[in-house]
Amino acid sequence: MKSTSRTIVFISDGTGITAETLGNGLLSQFEGIEFRHLRFPFTDSLDKADACVQRLGEIRQQDGQRALVIMTVMDEKISAKLRCADALFLDLFEAFISPLEHELGQRSTHSVGRSHGQESREYARRIAAMNFALAHDDGISAADLKNADVILVGVSRSGKTPTSLYLSLQFGLKAANYPLIPEDFERDCLPDSLLPFRDKLFGLTIAPEQLHRIREERRPHSHYASLANCRHEVAAAESLMRRSGIAWFDMTARSIEEMAVHLLQAFNKKRETSVNSQPHTGDSSCIRT
Repeated sequence: MKSTSRTIVFISDGTGITAETLGNGLLSQFEGIEFRHLRFPFTDSLDKADACVQRLGEIRQQDGQRALVIMTVMDEKISAKLRCADALFLDLFEAFISPLEHELGQRSTHSVGRSHGQESREYARRIAAMNFALAHDDGISAADLKNADVILVGVSRSGKTPTSLYLSLQFGLKAANYPLIPEDFERDCLPDSLLPFRDKLFGLTIAPEQLHRIREERRPHSHYASLANCRHEVAAAESLMRRSGIAWFDMTARSIEEMAVHLLQAFNKKRETSVNSQPHTGDSSCIRT
């Protein structure tokens, strides 16, 4: 397949996060094409739309082909102004809002930024979860672990921190993480601070060879990064998790996003099992993807 390149432009009257998230999912289906990304968030006036149109014209001239535009713009006048440019426009709101309006028999509010409203309870929940994850990163603090939704354990550099932060920002889970260290393997026991919270523990593991490459970037030519030590720590951690009854997940071939979804499914399953084993209280809700 012949390799080529195209310019992809994300235009939004808000942060552009929705446009870029959905757009990148679409672009991932096309192999052999290098996409150059440009972003124009907060395009919420006709003057800003004019500036975008000018930039799209420059891209058309420089590249010799039109830009691909993925946009989420609710104002019809701004949207119409943007479409004056010679580009391929994929309006994500137009694609989904119109069918929903027809099905629901109601016109949408066409309000900007409603999905990212800072006053919403969902937003506040995610910010609180992120603060919790930062305060309980890498075993910094054992305080308030009773309020954690999940506690991730694994050897150093196995992906605990980014996974914890993603769980908090994306799903609003309060995620703490603790490193399993040589002293834990020598004692053949989990850290004492984690023992009361076995039902919240999930493990992460990773192939020793990949762990070796990651640690070499951090501490080159050290015992910590040596392949032999990586093999020892991974084997010891998996053995400890197995004996402790902790389910673990292999990060080696998974992205942070994939791992977070797997953990969320395991969390929901464990929570549903716990709820079903208790007398019914009328509240069996759980966090969903």
